[in-house]
Amino acid sequence: MNGLALHAARLAALPPSCGPVRLVAVDGHAGSGKSTFAGRLATALGGAPVLHLDDLATHEELFAWTGRLREQVTGPLSRGGPARYTPYDWTARTFGPARTLEPAPVVLIEGVGAGRRALRPLLARLLWMDLPAEESWARGRRRDGPALRSFWDGWTAAETAHFSADPSRPWADALVRQLPVGYEWLEGPVRERR
Repeated sequence: MNGLALHAARLAALPPSCGPVRLVAVDGHAGSGKSTFAGRLATALGGAPVLHLDDLATHEELFAWTGRLREQVTGPLSRGGPARYTPYDWTARTFGPARTLEPAPVVLIEGVGAGRRALRPLLARLLWMDLPAEESWARGRRRDGPALRSFWDGWTAAETAHFSADPSRPWADALVRQLPVGYEWLEGPVRERR
């Protein structure tokens, strides 16, 4: 069993945290590799659903999505039912047609702020992609290109303010570091190692 498969098996063996679901957050700075890691972890979990917080955030509410997440996703999942959420279209600047997210044994929530204070009581585990902010942001800017330069300028300020007010990393159960091949997984909780 490879490293990621072993960690996936451990996550699947955790007690449910949100109704019948083991809700696992993948948090970290923008550009840190959260989406890629969450996709690989979902595969290792046998196709676990991944909710991308970019689908709940908007241009006007980069971090004010907690109410939508509770109403559309965690509320229904906590009752054992499917979640129905309306993903935001970043190009059209409007919410699109609803999507369904079934209450699978493990559901991953991926995005900046996934480990925020308001969600932590619902999480089976909080994973932090451990890459410094400046390095993450440089990767994100390269990925998105010059067309999104002004967005990134606003984003970095908003992300800094968010994590100053509501840090996730100190509460992470594990730090995940991307290696040239695979990932290094440092068990926590981080707050007890400091």
